[in-house]
Amino acid sequence: MTTVGAYEAKTHLADLLRRVEAGERIRITRNGRPIADLVPADPSLTASPDDVVDRLLDFRRGRPLGPDLTIRDLIEAGRGPRDATP
Repeated sequence: MTTVGAYEAKTHLADLLRRVEAGERIRITRNGRPIADLVPADPSLTASPDDVVDRLLDFRRGRPLGPDLTIRDLIEAGRGPRDATP
């Protein structure tokens, strides 16, 4: 694991992030003591928009809004009172 001081990490953050994105692990120190590790993000935490929509649709299936509540009711409630004047 590469070690860099806090000042160097601050001044070269963009370069360090590129290296971490490529898989490198970097330890940041202050006065020689470790204070943080820069590590690649867990790939399972990143999802494409399509994956997110699919998961939301799966979550929604089988979950009723209530016995007398529909999506249309919620849409109308969100619009508020209608003004008679244009």
